[in-house]
Order: sequence, then structure tokens, then C-alpha cells
Amino acid sequence: MPKTQKKLDFRILCDEGFSAENAAALEDALQGFVQTDVTLAVEILFVDGEEIRRLNRELRDTDKVTDVLSFPALDGVKGEAIKGAEHPYEMDENGELLLGSIAICEERAREQAEEYGHSYNRELHYLIVHGVMHCLGYDHMTDEDKQEMREKEEYILGKLGITR
Repeated sequence: MPKTQKKLDFRILCDEGFSAENAAALEDALQGFVQTDVTLAVEILFVDGEEIRRLNRELRDTDKVTDVLSFPALDGVKGEAIKGAEHPYEMDENGELLLGSIAICEERAREQAEEYGHSYNRELHYLIVHGVMHCLGYDHMTDEDKQEMREKEEYILGKLGITR
């Protein structure tokens, strides 16, 4: 009998800055987080300070280095079921729905890990989860939104065994 492939809710597409093992663990932690009928893909790119500053300046009109930038591909998905048929133009050739892209500045992540007194691993995972939450429509513009987003981030990090 042939093995059936496990249907993933999330696929983490990343460059060499994040190991395949870390990506698989994050995919597992995100399983069931969103109601969906397709695999949701998130692209993660690791950039240096100069590149993230350029992106921040050109796309957000903020001329400074930041830790993470998110580029959601979908609007109005916060807390909603995500159906592939409703987003045909965001589907890739593998039938995965691109939620968006996340750019992470490794230099800034290392600095923040030291500033906050925790590991680079924790900071990196936090920034990725934070970016995924933005791609799912969560934000932190108000105190209420910030609390909601933080609770969801801590929930996913907890599933990874990464706590404060």
C-alpha cells in the first residue's frame, strides 16, 4: 500500500538562513492554526542590514534598519477560513497558496537576542512567527490588536517549545 503524503496546512519556503529541520518544526507547530483547504506557503528571506533598510525606505518610507518586514499577499483573511478557490491568482504551480513573504535581518535579530537576553534561536523563531501572523492579517496597531497577536505568537512558539 503506498504511503499517503501528510497534508500540510503550512509550508515554509526559506533560504539557507533557516534549516530544513527548523522549517519542518514550524510547519508542524502551525498545523491547524488556520482553517484551510490548501497548503499555505510563506516565503522567508534572510537579508543584511543594508538590504532591509533599503526595503524599509522604498516600501514603507522609513529610512532605518528593522528586524522583520512582512509582505502579505492576501487581504481580509484574519481569523477567516482560507479557501484556495477564493485566491486563484496567489496559487503556485504546486497548488500552494502564497500568503506572503517575510524578510528578516539576521544582524538585527542577533543584536535583539543579546539586548533581550535570550537566544538567537528564540529571536529568529519569534520574528518568523511574527511575520507569519502579519501575513495572516494580524497587526499590532492598537493595544487590543497587539495583545491578540502576541497571544497567537506565544501559542505557536509554545508548540515549538520556545518560551520566554
